[in-house]
Amino acid sequence: MLLGYVLYRFLTGFLIPVFRTGKQIKARFSQMQEQMDQQQAASPRSNNKSPDKTPVGDYIDFEEVK
Repeated sequence: MLLGYVLYRFLTGFLIPVFRTGKQIKARFSQMQEQMDQQQAASPRSNNKSPDKTPVGDYIDFEEVK
C-alpha cells in the first residue's frame, strides 16, 4: 500500500507535470515558428545591394606594415 502511494505521488507530482510542460513548450515553439514564417512572408528582405549606389568617399587600400 505504501509503494502504491509513493508511485501515485511520483506520477501525479512529477511525471504528469513534466509531460504537460513539454507539450506546452512544443506548442509555443511551433506557434513562434509560424509567426516568424508569416512575418518573413509578409516582408521579404532583399540582401542584394542595388548597383546604382555609388560609394561615398575614396577607398584606401589597407596594407599591413611588419
